[in-house]
Amino acid sequence: MTGPTTPDRDPVRALAELLRQWWELSARDGRPKPTQQSLAGRLGIDQTTLSRYLNPRHPSTAPLRTVELLHAVLRAPAADLPRARALATAAAAGPARKPPRQDDPAERHGTTAASLQPPPAGPADPVPRRTAATRAALAFLGVLALGGGIGLGWSALAHRTGPDGPPVAAATAPAGPAAGPAASGWPLARKGDLLWKARTVQYLLRAHGHPVDADGIFGPETAAAVKAFQAAHGLLADGKVGPRTWSHLVIRLDPQQAPEPAVTALQYLLDNTGTATDITGIFTPATTRSLEAFQHDRALPVTGVADRATWQALLAAQEPARRP
Repeated sequence: MTGPTTPDRDPVRALAELLRQWWELSARDGRPKPTQQSLAGRLGIDQTTLSRYLNPRHPSTAPLRTVELLHAVLRAPAADLPRARALATAAAAGPARKPPRQDDPAERHGTTAASLQPPPAGPADPVPRRTAATRAALAFLGVLALGGGIGLGWSALAHRTGPDGPPVAAATAPAGPAAGPAASGWPLARKGDLLWKARTVQYLLRAHGHPVDADGIFGPETAAAVKAFQAAHGLLADGKVGPRTWSHLVIRLDPQQAPEPAVTALQYLLDNTGTATDITGIFTPATTRSLEAFQHDRALPVTGVADRATWQALLAAQEPARRP
C-alpha cells in the first residue's frame, strides 16, 4: 500500500479506489462480501451515495467519519487507515489552486497580456520582405514536390503487379494498439489478477459448476478451475482467460435463464461501471432496467438481455485490474 506521506495527484479518485478495494476484498475467512444496500444501512447513508463513494469512475468524497466506519465494518488492513484519513482530508480540502481558464492564453501559458501583443512595426525594409517571400515560395514548392512523391509512391504500391501479371491492390494492415491482443475487445485474465477480473471469472466458473471461492484473487485454485473448464470445452488449457475462453465462459442471461452466480457477476460488473445495481444474484426488474441503461449508454441494442456483445462491453468498461 502507498504510505500516507506519498502524495496522490487526485485524492478523491485515490480514496474511492481504496474504499472499493476494502469492499471488494472484504469476503475473506468465510465472511461474505456485504451488498452495497446492507453496507449503506450499517453506515446510515443511502445506497446511491455509497455507490459514488466506492466508484473511482464517478467518485464522490466520502467524509472522514464514513471512511473510518467503512474501515471498521469491512475489517480493512490497519495499515490502510492513516492513508485513508490523509486522502479524505485532502479530498475535502479541494484543489490548492484554481486551474487556469482554457480561453485565456495568458493564464494557460504563464505569460502576460503585454507579451502576447505583436511588436511595434518599424520602418519598411524591402529586403527582409523579399527574403520572407522567397522562403514562402520555396516552402510551397517543397510541399508540392513532397506531395507528388507521395502520390507516385502510393500509386506504384497500389498497382504493383504480382507474379502472374495482374495488378495487386496494396495490402492494408491495422496500425497502432488495435493490432495487438486487445483488438478482440476481451480482456486477458490470468493468475495474479485481483478484484473485478478475478471475481468475474470466479462467478462464471461457479455458474458452470466449478466450486471456486469468489474472493477476488486469481490464485492457484482459480487457475486450476480455468484449466479444467478449458479442457472440457476443447480449448488450450493454459489457465488464462482470453477471447476464446471468455466466449465459452459468459452465459446469455435474461429473467428466464438466470443462474445465480452468473447474475451476480452481471450485477457486479454493472455496478462497477457506475450503473447503480443491487448485487443479489436474482435477475430482478431493477436488474433489467440497469442492463437496459448500460446498453443504451454503449449504443448496444436495448434488449435487457445479457448477450455476448453486452458481456464484452461490460468487461471493456471496467477499471484497469490490479495486480500484486
